[in-house]
Amino acid sequence: MSRMRWAAPILAGLLTLTAAGLAAAQTIPPAPPLAEQLSPAPLQPGDAFGLEVVLPERTVALTKGHATWDSAFDTLIASFKTLHSYLDKEGIKPTGPAMTIYTQTDETGFDFQAAYPVAAAPANPPPDKITVGQAPAGKALKFVHRGGYDTMDTTYEAITNFLDDHSLDAKDMFIEEYTTDPPVSNPDRLVIDIYVPIK
Repeated sequence: MSRMRWAAPILAGLLTLTAAGLAAAQTIPPAPPLAEQLSPAPLQPGDAFGLEVVLPERTVALTKGHATWDSAFDTLIASFKTLHSYLDKEGIKPTGPAMTIYTQTDETGFDFQAAYPVAAAPANPPPDKITVGQAPAGKALKFVHRGGYDTMDTTYEAITNFLDDHSLDAKDMFIEEYTTDPPVSNPDRLVIDIYVPIK
């Protein structure tokens, strides 16, 4: 499964081999399994995987959007850059890491809120497309992903298995917090804390 686990099943990309393709496959060494090609970096000592935590109440500056899965990372980066520009202009320093709050997903894409925690609501009203609100708070499970954004489905598959194995009921929402700031970090070496609110 994937990040769409809590809304709709992901449509897996399936390759259909033709007769010619099968003949060629006999003479060409097979490629590594897709899951192996896209596997994220191994977890390190101290990385959380299924740790129960309580998310605190936090004020955030945020911008809402929609993205397709194919353009997900570029869309999120553009949203974070918009927020960066606004906060820098107002002289506001984030009080925590960038985060994406996924509010709805389906087979083609997702609705999201890109956000930065701030100490308080800005003195000046934010411009269009930027608002101030509250990040999700309360009981959640914490997981860690290391590696590129395009390898995250492997991590979400492991999360799905963890929830199923422990008979846990997750809310229709999840949050990614970026220990490495996406607009300025190596996109293949991200460290992302994933929070799954549970009922």
